[in-house]
Amino acid sequence: MEKKKKRKQPAFIIGIIMIVLGVGVLSFYGYRKISRELYLRRLLKDNINFEIPALGIKVPVLEGTGQKALQVSAGHFEGTGALGSGNYCIAGHNSTVYAEIFNDLDKISIGDEMFLVDIDPDRTRYTYVVTEYMTVEPDETWVLGDFGDDRLTVISCTDDGKQRQVVVGELKTSK
Repeated sequence: MEKKKKRKQPAFIIGIIMIVLGVGVLSFYGYRKISRELYLRRLLKDNINFEIPALGIKVPVLEGTGQKALQVSAGHFEGTGALGSGNYCIAGHNSTVYAEIFNDLDKISIGDEMFLVDIDPDRTRYTYVVTEYMTVEPDETWVLGDFGDDRLTVISCTDDGKQRQVVVGELKTSK
């Protein structure tokens, strides 16, 4: 009887250790997820927002397309249009490693609406209607140019990362 008890004791201790480790790991990942969600909410409140309701996309748009901005949001290409004026160009990741912002961009349809929401006191909402979807090579930067109209250009990698998906929307209204 005494031998059986001694054999069960190490298993019991190992079990308790495993439970404590499991709770610790879950707590760590839970904390990270909650922290990321709170950070995202703050970015949405303090920055321009980009939305494609048909794809369930709502992300902040930070100025610039550097690695830091694109890890958490979409980025506005410096030197391209302003909200509601010119060719306002943004980029975001299509990746399972980085922010998964535009993973479903290839499911967009001509006629879908996209929105840019300003951080001004009125939260002015610019509505764009998708007119084009195309795939281009990474060096085809002509899509960032001024076309003499008011448009939104959204750029992301294709699933394999070799090319770029480009979605163009023409300005419909601003409220």
